[in-house]
Amino acid sequence: MDARCMKNRITFSLIVALCFLPLFSGCSLPRIIILKDPLTPEEHLNLGVAYEKQGELDAAIKEYKLGAKKLPLGFLYLGNAHFQKQEYDKAEEYYNKAIKGEPGNADAHNNLAWLYYTKKENLDQAETLALKALELNPAKENVYRDTLEKIREMKSGLANKGDRK
Repeated sequence: MDARCMKNRITFSLIVALCFLPLFSGCSLPRIIILKDPLTPEEHLNLGVAYEKQGELDAAIKEYKLGAKKLPLGFLYLGNAHFQKQEYDKAEEYYNKAIKGEPGNADAHNNLAWLYYTKKENLDQAETLALKALELNPAKENVYRDTLEKIREMKSGLANKGDRK
């Protein structure tokens, strides 16, 4: 049986089923199951961004997870969403996955550095990450240098506190 014949038989079966559906109105309706995701990974990320802009972080996270199956950039977006929810352990996990999946992603390095700065931990590693972000993408020097300077200020302040004790 060729593909066209098979398609016609399936179409006919669906039409017959739909015609008889009203006869079984007391029964539950059949479920439609989509076996192939109609959205591309990029579309999932874009949809996640739209949800995130609306403040719907859980919906954004769901879309980012679907996009991250094929695109490491999705891990960066997942990290950002969890950071906004102050779920710092999850954010750290996803930033690390973003760096592993796309080592040249300067934003992933910078955002992980900023996470460590926010948590006031791993400041040496945070400084290294911010420097790496600067190296990877000099076009965003202002953003990454700001992160680096804040980390260095915090490190200096903590060192000075230690000297006073």
